[in-house]
Amino acid sequence: MLETTLNVRISNDLLTLGLTQDEIQRRVSEWLVFSLFSEGKISSGKAGKLLGISRIEFINLLQSRGISFINLNEEELAEEIESAKKISNTK
Repeated sequence: MLETTLNVRISNDLLTLGLTQDEIQRRVSEWLVFSLFSEGKISSGKAGKLLGISRIEFINLLQSRGISFINLNEEELAEEIESAKKISNTK
């Protein structure tokens, strides 16, 4: 994946919390993806890909952060219905 470097200004007080530069980078990336997902601009699958994790891992990450993950667009809803059908057919 191609990357771009941006300068992000944060309060020095945040650095006193013991966050490493990698931790700050990870959290900023997560926040941006969470925001785009919450606004309906990206799907949970796309959000997971942007963070380098699976869709299920992304949903678990949302849950661990207390963010609602039931925000399906028509395509995602169709995928969920198809997955449920496949599961019910294997039983």
